Amino acid sequence: MLKAIPLLFALTTTATLATDLANTASPVEDSGWRAGIEAQIWNLEKAYWEYVKTNDLQKYRALWHDDFVGWPFVSAAPVQKDHITDWLTTNTAKGLKLQSYSIEQLAVRVTGDIAIDHYRIKMNWASSNTGEVVRTDAMRITHTWIRTNGTWQIIGGMSAPVNADGK
Repeated sequence: MLKAIPLLFALTTTATLATDLANTASPVEDSGWRAGIEAQIWNLEKAYWEYVKTNDLQKYRALWHDDFVGWPFVSAAPVQKDHITDWLTTNTAKGLKLQSYSIEQLAVRVTGDIAIDHYRIKMNWASSNTGEVVRTDAMRITHTWIRTNGTWQIIGGMSAPVNADGK
């Protein structure tokens, strides 16, 4: 009987280890999964700016989680979802529209159902009447995305002008 106990322990430990290994993604599988999610996040950021460019406020608002809080550079304090389009409507009220933009993707990190990305963007704002570029902005942006029910939405963010070196 005493000889059977170590054998039983060895079999149980081996079975547990095999189950743990089967449930753990290999580094190669994990990096593939992560790369796919990172690409999704960057595509959502690009869609964000296309919605700004076309002034599609409905699709733009859909990118934001109901519990969003963030601090855009144009606000003196953090804002919630009900104020996320203020900066757009302010520009359109001045007769401006986003004519073009370029994104410099700097970093993205995915952990479970949370993704954080960082990028710089240069935006050319044109007169709605003439199409002439009247202002160029350059910003640093951070967005925190959360996956809820299979959908990624922005739950936090912050923006700031670039420094004197454009960084």
